Amino acid sequence: MPHDADPSLPEPLVRRDFLKKLAAAGTAAWMTGEPRAIWAKTGEKVTHPPAKADACILLWMAGGMAAPETFDPKGYLAFEKGLEVKRMLSTFPAINTAVDDVKICQGLENIAQVMDRATLIRSAVQPDLGSILHSRHQYHWHTGYVPPQTVACPHIGAWMAKVLGPRNPVMPAFINIGQRLEGIGESEELKAFTTAGFFGSEFGPMNLPFPEEAAQSVKPPKGMDANRFANRDRLFRKLVDQNPNRDFMSDYQQESMLRSMDNAYRLLSAKEREAFDITLEPKESREKYDTGRFGRGCLLARRLVEAGARFVEVTTEYVPFLHWDTHKSGHETLDGLHKEMDRPIAQLVLDLEAKGMLDRTLIIIASEFSRDALIEGKPGSTASDQATFKVNTISEMQHYGLHRHFTGGTSVVMFGGGTKKGFVYGETADERPLIATKNPVSVMDLHATIMTAMGISPKTEFEIEGRPFYVTEDGKGKAVTDIFA
Repeated sequence: MPHDADPSLPEPLVRRDFLKKLAAAGTAAWMTGEPRAIWAKTGEKVTHPPAKADACILLWMAGGMAAPETFDPKGYLAFEKGLEVKRMLSTFPAINTAVDDVKICQGLENIAQVMDRATLIRSAVQPDLGSILHSRHQYHWHTGYVPPQTVACPHIGAWMAKVLGPRNPVMPAFINIGQRLEGIGESEELKAFTTAGFFGSEFGPMNLPFPEEAAQSVKPPKGMDANRFANRDRLFRKLVDQNPNRDFMSDYQQESMLRSMDNAYRLLSAKEREAFDITLEPKESREKYDTGRFGRGCLLARRLVEAGARFVEVTTEYVPFLHWDTHKSGHETLDGLHKEMDRPIAQLVLDLEAKGMLDRTLIIIASEFSRDALIEGKPGSTASDQATFKVNTISEMQHYGLHRHFTGGTSVVMFGGGTKKGFVYGETADERPLIATKNPVSVMDLHATIMTAMGISPKTEFEIEGRPFYVTEDGKGKAVTDIFA
């Protein structure tokens, strides 16, 4: 059952409690046996919808992308000393897009020109989890389950890898670009959901923190000839079998890890490994994407999907108090993020369209929640205010921007994958509180929509440790069918 943290506890204690339970679930994952599709036991097979997409690219704006500063502009007031914070709704003016009467924020001019290929959901909502921790909300968004759980929950990319299998048997089905899992804050929490959970290692992600170094990840080390590499592979398998933790691992989990090694070994000698080398892209094309690590990640994602990857996540990277985690200097930070995301995302859409792949590729722009200048969580929340500066009037530029976590109304953008073009679904209030006022979409229903586009029933379930586990919580997710063409 979902666990809600006690909002009366200090945040370090909430996080510590969360980590203990995640660690327990992670350890339990080593011991789980083979997850079995329920229909194999009952004979009642789930009927999957016809797939509208073959591949999915998730563009993850890690840290809390403020909807009023990106895809849902509200009343704009320029910076001036003495501006009342309660009057601050958007710090970027609205601009026109390729769709009549649809506006987004200044700084996203390239994306504005491809909005006629997009479905814009303005009414995504998240639950109030008491303490609005990035780690808990990112876990919830990526797995569909509020943490911690009694089992290690699979990432949505792992669900696609497990249920649909690889598009190309040589290519990893699930690839994660741009997120370091070591050496940064909250690394354990990030690793908790960036996994295949109980499905096993073979369905987990290939992690590529730096797109420009991806080519090195599919090459044997320098000086490693084929015979030496084969010997090292055999020795490693022997070490795995002699692992002191072997008694804590089920046969299924060990075999899954060995199968993941087989998959990696196959890729090292395949022509598809060239897809990982973005320097092979023509210079003119490469420059269109090269706005930073995220932009290069978008280029790598396009090349990997072309080569047969099933699910690719590209993230701006979650590091506490960096990027979208704007607890101060929100406007200045987002000005830089607009520059980093705008051109590569638009180019990704245009390139896939030119290659005839956009219709069968679902591109998603999303984040764990939005932001507001005054409200933490949503109206009525008991969550503690985590803004660095709690001021009533603006006296410095670092006060100008949206610095509170807001779960009451968030934007999600989709391209391709059978979604409508130039379509807006849902809306939020024009005055604070900026909550979803029309057609709210929960995380569960958003997942059902994504899975339906990919040809996976939201009721898909597996039995693990004697209990059913569903791709959407309790199999109750409802796809938002209005967004499909």
